[in-house]
Amino acid sequence: MLSDPATPRFGANYVPSSGWFYSWLDYDGDAVRRDLADLAGLGLDHVRVFPVWPWIQPNRAIIRQRAVDDLLDTIDAAAEHGLTVAVDLVQGHLSSFDFLPSWALTWHKASLFEDSTVRAGLTAYCAAVAGAVSSRPNVFAITLGNEVNNLWPDSSTTPATSTAWAQELLTTVKKAAPDVLALHSIFDDAWYRPDHPFSPVDVVDLGELSTVHSWVFNGVSRVDGPLGPATLTHADYLVELAAATSVDPARPVWLQEIGVPGPDIPVELQAEFTRRTVEQVVHNPALWGITWWSSHDIDRRLLDFPDREYDLGLFTIDHQRKPAAAALAEVIAEIRSGGVHPAAATTLTAPVNLRTELDRRAQIAPGSDFHREWVAARAHGPVRISLPS
Repeated sequence: MLSDPATPRFGANYVPSSGWFYSWLDYDGDAVRRDLADLAGLGLDHVRVFPVWPWIQPNRAIIRQRAVDDLLDTIDAAAEHGLTVAVDLVQGHLSSFDFLPSWALTWHKASLFEDSTVRAGLTAYCAAVAGAVSSRPNVFAITLGNEVNNLWPDSSTTPATSTAWAQELLTTVKKAAPDVLALHSIFDDAWYRPDHPFSPVDVVDLGELSTVHSWVFNGVSRVDGPLGPATLTHADYLVELAAATSVDPARPVWLQEIGVPGPDIPVELQAEFTRRTVEQVVHNPALWGITWWSSHDIDRRLLDFPDREYDLGLFTIDHQRKPAAAALAEVIAEIRSGGVHPAAATTLTAPVNLRTELDRRAQIAPGSDFHREWVAARAHGPVRISLPS
């Protein structure tokens, strides 16, 4: 099922406009269809959806069929609007909140990654949901979870344990859904933080393509501001790091999350940031697709989110297109009309081998000497990254 599209795929991470992900508790298929109509109207071809783990498996022995049926209805609604679907399993972490079942907490408290009982429960959950969603022909991918490395350090782990945990669950997913891409998703601490127990090697060796999440609030926007070259090329930089670290030169990279977080990207600059960032990364030959975070804003009547999380949507909660949505729709149409055109590239060698020198990851982080050198070179055209021997 894995193929190189003539132009990259374009999609959105689906955040329901009514009730955020709490809407799974009171599912409304009509509301879902209205949201997905918004996204199809932008010319998007896929959505990434997020069932919430403890609401499907509230007890280790229970998989709630009604919750699975609601997920299947969302997938069917996407098909009605011409959208394919990627399903994330372990939520896990969403918009700064963690959702974990009670059987892994309180007096049962155990590491999600190290404890054999929790891993057995997770295996049952992943097998059940992967098997169910694979019955729908418009499901193209299953990701283990949304940035599962956010669940550390509350759940202890080591690099070896994290890798084994992910490989075990990917095997489970692939057995349950053999015709669907099985993927592993982690945020960029795995690339930049020397002590992080998830590794860049996990990104590029596990699963059937690499995924990266580009968020400029990780420090890159402080390098040169909202429309500076470091900020506008951060997505391309992550794609290049993933391509360089993979042992397979043909392995695609999915830009699975990118968005316009305030205050790093002020409202009046969000359309320009969207267009110019997409234009910087879209011609990269390693790029498989771009999936925007997120589809819809979060209703400000919901409390306790970090302020930047409320306004990341392409649409308001009342379905109004925002400037980033208009810019994204325009650039998608232009790319589909004109195609992608990879250009000749120069190459820079990183100071760190990201496969073997994890304790030196800070040397390629945003603002590092190497990152600044890459950004300066990128101003003159594409720049591939190679790793030292």
